[in-house]
Amino acid sequence: MPKETSAGAVIFRKEDNQTLYLLLHYEAGHWDLPKGHIEANETEIETAKREVEEETGLQDIEIIDGFKEWIKYSFRDTYNLEEGSKKEASFIFKIVTFYLAETKTEEIKISFEHTGYRWLSCEDAMKQLTFKKAREILEKANNFLKKNMK
Repeated sequence: MPKETSAGAVIFRKEDNQTLYLLLHYEAGHWDLPKGHIEANETEIETAKREVEEETGLQDIEIIDGFKEWIKYSFRDTYNLEEGSKKEASFIFKIVTFYLAETKTEEIKISFEHTGYRWLSCEDAMKQLTFKKAREILEKANNFLKKNMK
């Protein structure tokens, strides 16, 4: 099974003593965290920063030391099939490393890959996120912030 590695970030900002998390609405219809493929000679942190900037326009993110989490999953790669092809979509094993990052910027400039975004409280973001593994990452990030950031 082919393997892909990606990196991304749980982005948060503070507003009126509340922590808000950034979720992106993808063209396929799901809500998720910003992430993308690691390119040659690029570190995970470099990838996370580049992908966040490409997908959101954010240039001021600050990676928070001490938070690094992974998710692993398999998916059927229908994206690379030609229309009308009788070829079966292959399964791909994917590992995504997530960092935690703060921004002071509220305005987002979404990429062509997305149809919208939302800044939400943890509780609301947990309801909005499509995938269980993304909810698990968000919960870990939120718990980390509560424990380590005063």
